[in-house]
Parts: sequence; structure tokens; C-alpha cells
Amino acid sequence: MDLIIGGAFQGKRDFAKRKYHLTNEQVFTCTAQGEPDFSVPCIAGLEEFVFYCVESGKDAVAIIKAHHAAWENSVLICNDIFCGVVPMEAENRAWREETGRLCAYLAGEAKEVYRLFCGLEQRLK
Repeated sequence: MDLIIGGAFQGKRDFAKRKYHLTNEQVFTCTAQGEPDFSVPCIAGLEEFVFYCVESGKDAVAIIKAHHAAWENSVLICNDIFCGVVPMEAENRAWREETGRLCAYLAGEAKEVYRLFCGLEQRLK
């Protein structure tokens, strides 16, 4: 698995499509409505999945760990919401913290980790 992180609209999806030769149909975009579709080669918007988990009282890291075999050869993309100003609302703080925990776990499992900033990729691992 490879992990791509970075701020919103920094070029993460375009980088993934270019680097891994993916089509739009091969990229699943998470929503705050449920779990990701692990059958596609690329899952984007993991922070939205984490928001769903926070709202539902579920453990995002535990769900991801339970599906390890399904995503171990995938490209995972997550917006970096765990840096910057700490939100005042408890739910948003929990969302930020859980997203950070998930990305820390995924970075440890990843073969490669990239951070995108202004469309420029930086290989972290």
C-alpha cells in the first residue's frame, strides 16, 4: 500500500492517477456516509470515512485493520486535517485526532508515503 497525504486541493488525486496509471473509475471517494469500497485500487478522502466513524462511535483504525487484506495493495489518499489550528468543537477535535491516528497507522504499514503541497510531491518514506 502507498499513502498520499496533503492539504485540500493540493493535487493528491492527480498525482495518484498519474503515478499509478489510474482512471477516475478506479478511485473511490469516501463520504461521511459509510465505509470505503475496498475493491477499487485507490481510496481517496479517508478523512471523510473517519468523520463517519466519529459520528457513529466507531473506531476507524480498527475498521481499517479488519480490512487489511483488502487494501494492502491499494493507494490510499487522505487530506491533512491534523495540522494547524485546533478546532473548538469536541467532535471536530475528535475527527482531527482520529484522522491523525489513522494516518500514523497507515504510514507505518505503507511501502511508500508521499506528501503533496502545491502540486509538488515529497516522498517521506
